[in-house]
Amino acid sequence: MRKQTPSQTVGPFYAIGMTRKPMNVMATEATQGQRIRVEGQVFEGDGVAIPDVMVEIWQANAYGRYNHPDDKQEKPLDPSFTGWGRSGTDEKCFYNFETIKPGPVPGNEDSVQAPHINFVIFARGMLVHAYTRMYFGDEAGNESDPVLDSIKNKARRRTLVATRDEQNGKPVYRFDIRLQGGNETVFFDM
Repeated sequence: MRKQTPSQTVGPFYAIGMTRKPMNVMATEATQGQRIRVEGQVFEGDGVAIPDVMVEIWQANAYGRYNHPDDKQEKPLDPSFTGWGRSGTDEKCFYNFETIKPGPVPGNEDSVQAPHINFVIFARGMLVHAYTRMYFGDEAGNESDPVLDSIKNKARRRTLVATRDEQNGKPVYRFDIRLQGGNETVFFDM
């Protein structure tokens, strides 16, 4: 009987091979909707920001429609917005995206999901990437969102809600992601 070889950790290679070409500016002058900036850091369980992290996001457009063939809604499709972006962390361990605030999307059984952005996190030492989503702290629809409502521990729901600020007259949403610990971000199986 042969023994398996031990697993190897992943990275550090994101800054070298995957994030060299910036893909974090998702909105152009032609993109419809409210321009926003999303930024944050990814933290270990001990509260230290992690370098060399790659964050990908995908989201609906301002009308609440995804740029994907499976989204058959009658809502407009914005040809200038793919809804996908990738950002590596900088020298201060921050990721950021220049995008638009998405519209609400349909949920299961005629429910409506509040505007949100889907995230996937890749970091050194993680053999499986982590999926989560970000909600907007200033969005009234969060109260009735079926995904937020599915999180039974109400205190944990706040780990998915970004705080809003303004920089140079532009909305900036801060969304920090904690991989472990007491304030661990809620992650989803995909």
